[in-house]
Parts: sequence; C-alpha cells; structure tokens
Amino acid sequence: MLKSLFSRGLVVFLALTLLIAGETTAQAQVPQWPTRPVKFIVPFAAGAGADIGARVAAEYLSTKWGQPVIVENRPGGDGLIAIRAVVNANDDHQLFFSASGTFTPHPYRHDNLGYDRKRDLIPLARFSNTIVVIGVTSSLPAKSLRDMIALAKATPRKLNVVLVPGITELVWDGFSKTEGVEITKVPFSNIMQGAAEMETGRIEISMAGLALLQPVLQSKGARLLAVTSRARVPSLPDVPTAIEAGVPSLTLEGLVGVFAPSSFSPALHKRVGEEIAEVAKLPAVAERLSATGQVPNPGGAEEFAADITLQEEQIAKIADITGLPRRN
Repeated sequence: MLKSLFSRGLVVFLALTLLIAGETTAQAQVPQWPTRPVKFIVPFAAGAGADIGARVAAEYLSTKWGQPVIVENRPGGDGLIAIRAVVNANDDHQLFFSASGTFTPHPYRHDNLGYDRKRDLIPLARFSNTIVVIGVTSSLPAKSLRDMIALAKATPRKLNVVLVPGITELVWDGFSKTEGVEITKVPFSNIMQGAAEMETGRIEISMAGLALLQPVLQSKGARLLAVTSRARVPSLPDVPTAIEAGVPSLTLEGLVGVFAPSSFSPALHKRVGEEIAEVAKLPAVAERLSATGQVPNPGGAEEFAADITLQEEQIAKIADITGLPRRN
C-alpha cells in the first residue's frame, strides 16, 4: 500500500514538475517588451488626424507598458520619409503609426519604394478610422451623390473638385471612370486651403477627411452628401454612406493603425496588438477621436492585416479600371 501511494505521489510530482518547466520555457520564449522608450513614427505633420490619434494612444500606452511612448512626425515624400525611417532603423521599439492609405497606393505611384510592405510593415493593431466625406459648396444645387453625378454629366469639365493626394485621389479616379463623369481636379499644396475655398464657391466639391471640412461645414459654406465608409458614422447619423447613395465606387475606409518593422518578434504580435486595441476601446479615447473627425476601430493584428489586403485589392481593381500601371 505504502509503495503504491509513493509511486502515485512520485508520478504526480513529476507531472507537476514537467508542467511548471513547460510554462517557464514558454514564458522564456516570449521576449520582454518594451524594455525602453517606444517611438511612434507618424508620416503626417502635427495636428493631423492620425497624429492626434497617435498622441492619444501614446498617452494611455505609456501607462500600460511602463515606458514612455514618444510621437515623432516625419511628414513629406508621400509617406516614404517616415516609412524608410522605420524600415532602415529596424528597431523593435520604433513603430509606424499611420493610415494604411498612406502606403497601399505606393506600387502605382513610385518606381523605387525602398521597402517591402509585407516584410517591413507588419500590422500590429487597427486603432481608428478617419472619417472621409464627400461635400459640396452650398451654392451647388446637388443634394445627393446622384444629383452631383447628373450635374457633372450635364456640364462636362465644368465642375471642379479638390482631393487629398494618394488613395483618396485614386478612389475618385475610379469613381469618375465608373460613372463616366469629367470633373476637373484642382491641385492645392495645402489641402486645408482648398477645403476653405468651398466657402467662396470657387471649389465646388471635396473628398477629404471630415476634420478638414469641419470649419466650412460649421459656417454653412458647404454640406455633406455622403461618408465613404461601409457603415454610417455615429456622429453623422443622417449622412448616408456612398453605398447607400448608390455610388459604391466612392467607398473608402480610412484605416489607421500601428505597424512594426521586421525585427519585431512574432511572439509579441498578438499580445501587443491586443493591448493597443484595448486602448482604442476606452470611452475617453472615443470622445477625443470623435472631436478630430475619427472613430475608434479597434482590431488585432489579423483583423488589421485582412482589412489592408482588401484595400490593396480595391486599389488593384481601380488601377485596372483606370489603366494605371503598377510601377513597383
């Protein structure tokens, strides 16, 4: 009897020892992170929507991670300056905080990127969506997207539009080709100035972030026709989506999130992504994002990666429709 009890006890002891050893080994395989200050590289100037989102996220993540999270702005070069800074540093404590639309059009816009998107920009977490809208000057009689299209067809090249360069402009080009409209694009080095010109009526249409149009909307110099997201925006409950308005070619999701360089440990992807997404779920964060024309859109690494793939597929279809060649 004693021998039997001893044998059973030994088996239990060995099993517990192996279990503890296994847990210790598993823990050892997951690196400690962060071990020093983290830096968010943002490809926009201070005050842009994604920059404000990065600063809000940094504030809460500094507490969660026990390390300072610093935001560094690297605007210019169609986002390439910031991307190359992250890629060339290859530092797992230096992350890219940006809208995915900053880089998804790059293969159609540049011959030499200096980075490989799938290798060098690893999605960690989806944080928010920039609210992208289509607005018209108040003097324009169009009350809907279909009205705008009918007016454009009746007066080819007479209407004009100001657009944010990059993915917004590509989506607009796809829409123009799909609907068979000719609307003159007016370039502005300062997109905020272009949006402000809607007040005077010199600019008739704009497709841009809500924050850019907010001043002219508040002064009643412009009105909104649609949002480009697939779902309505809670802060604009009466504004239809482009899909609801019968113009799906103007659909664009303003995805914003965090990306890591290739040096970032795969063992950390899920954990860090979930921690960033948890911050995006906080009511205080939602309130601060809403004030800058954004909505929280928390999601982990896999969800964010899937959304980016959909956006890349959308751009490839637009390139086919418009005859835009892939350059990289």
